[in-house]
Amino acid sequence: MPEMQPPPSRARGILADGTCHAVFGQGTAVVFIHGVGMSQDVWTPQVIGFCRQHTVVTYDMLGHGQSPLPPEQASLGDYAEQLRRLLDQLGIQRAHVVGHSMGALVALEFALREPGRCLSVTALNGVYCRSEAQRQAVMDRVQSLHSSSSMAGIDNTLSRWFGEPVPAALVPAAQLCRRLLGSVNLTGYARTYQLFAHSDRAHEGRLSELQPPALFMTGEFDPNSTPDMSQAMAEAAPRGTRRVLANERHMMCLTGAPQVHAELQPFLLAAEAGTTDLEAA
Repeated sequence: MPEMQPPPSRARGILADGTCHAVFGQGTAVVFIHGVGMSQDVWTPQVIGFCRQHTVVTYDMLGHGQSPLPPEQASLGDYAEQLRRLLDQLGIQRAHVVGHSMGALVALEFALREPGRCLSVTALNGVYCRSEAQRQAVMDRVQSLHSSSSMAGIDNTLSRWFGEPVPAALVPAAQLCRRLLGSVNLTGYARTYQLFAHSDRAHEGRLSELQPPALFMTGEFDPNSTPDMSQAMAEAAPRGTRRVLANERHMMCLTGAPQVHAELQPFLLAAEAGTTDLEAA
C-alpha cells in the first residue's frame, strides 16, 4: 500500500451529537464504517476510489477518534443510532452503507432497523456465529485487555491481521494500523471490543429480514471473519451475495483496495439500478 493522501473534503468536523466526520465528492452517498481500534482515516483508499462518482462519508464510531464514548453497556443499537443521527444531520435520506469488521455488524444492524434508508449494505470481513474455538479466542483477547500491556496487544493484533513477520509489501498498512491502535481511546476501545466479542450471533435468525441488496466479502485467509461466515450470511439474506478475495486477510480494505473496489463498485451500481441478478454484477 503506497503512501496516500485523501482528496480535500467538502465538509469536515464535529456534528451536534459529537460525531467526527468528513464528506468527499458528489453523487449518491456511500458511508464507510471502520472496525474496532481504527478510525475514519483507515478509509483513505476508498475515499480516493469512490469520491469521483459518489458522495463518500466517513466518520469515527463511538469510542474512537474524536467521537464520544459509547455507554458502558453499549449495544449495536447505540452504534446504529449514531449512524442514523449522522445521516439526519447531513441531510442524507438514503445511502449505501459499507462496514468493516465491527463496522460490518453496525452496518447490518442499521440496515435491519432502517431498511428504507439503505440503498445497499456491504459487510467486509464480517463475523457471524463463531465456532467454539473462535469464540474462546476472542474471549481470551477480551481478558487480555485487562492484563496485557498496550504494546503487546497491538503486536498481537498486527500479527493476526498481517502475519509475522509482516510481508514487506504490507508494512505501510501495518504501520498505519499500529498508529491508529496506539492512539485509540482505551476506554472506548475496551467497551467496543467487549460488544464486538459478544455480537457474532446478534443477527442470527434476523438476516432473513434484510431488505436491501447485501454484499458479504472477506479474505481467503482471514481466520476470524472466514469465507464460511460470509457464505452463511449471504445464504441467509434474501438478496445476499458473497465474494472472497484471493490471498487477502482481515485488513483487505487497505492491503487489497483495488480488488475490493473491483467487487464493490459494480455491486453499488447494480443496487442503484435495481438489478435483481446481483450475482452477475
